[in-house]
Amino acid sequence: MQCTPMTTLEAGDTLDHYRLDATVARSGMATLYRATDLCDGRQVAIKVPHAEMEADPVLVERFRREQEIGQELDHPGVVKTYDGEERSRLYMVIEWVEGLLLRAILSQERKLPIDRAIHLALQILDALDTMHKHGVVHRDLKPENIMVDDEDRIKLIDFGIAMKEDARRITFVDMSATLGTPDYISPEQVKGQRGDQRSDIYSLGIMFYEMLTGEPPFTGPNPLAVMNERLLHDPEPARSRRREISPELNEILNRALERDPRRRYQTAGEMAWELEHQEQVGVDDDERQPVLHGMKLPNARRLLLYAGLALVPVAIFVLMVVLARR
Repeated sequence: MQCTPMTTLEAGDTLDHYRLDATVARSGMATLYRATDLCDGRQVAIKVPHAEMEADPVLVERFRREQEIGQELDHPGVVKTYDGEERSRLYMVIEWVEGLLLRAILSQERKLPIDRAIHLALQILDALDTMHKHGVVHRDLKPENIMVDDEDRIKLIDFGIAMKEDARRITFVDMSATLGTPDYISPEQVKGQRGDQRSDIYSLGIMFYEMLTGEPPFTGPNPLAVMNERLLHDPEPARSRRREISPELNEILNRALERDPRRRYQTAGEMAWELEHQEQVGVDDDERQPVLHGMKLPNARRLLLYAGLALVPVAIFVLMVVLARR
């Protein structure tokens, strides 16, 4: 069937000169299809926004920005998007990537061999370095957004809430879109800030920790509890969960997961250099514990501080609800 704007699409339909072969994934904003370009036979991915999204100019602008980012970034570790043709409706044509999501690999293997985890992390850092130098911040790095092929080469995918530093601000009023994913979000994003390249480094630190230990550093019964944990606590040292992790590698994780972005790696290149030159990494003799770092407060004041910090995610959630109702 040849589709027209707002038609509900199914596998087997034709959209302009693309045949939709299979539905790959559905999200709250769009559906992703594996497709064939009938002009040259190549496989592509087609991302089609839902009808209600097309009616929202802010969401349409965000969709177009995601497409622009994929066109601008020329890096083997970043998925490409294609343009340059007239289309009958709003949709995105994306490079088709064979492989497994990092999430699927972690689900199968739990923790990875240390050398493999470092290999994957270095590739992600290289892709981030290029992105950040072009003024693009991903803001939603997680294993679900990393593809790994059968030669262990990675691709960053899904730039749905990515930010361009020189672009008009369109997403900050939508708090749920700004926040990203609770398990991997940086502390500054939990507080409602926009985030910058150091936020991506923190999210990579969470993923790297999970690759090495088999579980993320912060867990809880619900997303608010997880976000609250990273506001209050430093992670348990990865080395205490896996003794083969060297003190130097443990220190690199600590620096990536600093709650204060000023104490974190400032660029992806800095973290990559230390991963490649671990013998030159200075190690803090005091392994960090999951407590408020460097603070010694009387019990009463400590409880008040904990209570205040605990209310931050709740306040953000209430604000999200109020904005949604407007």
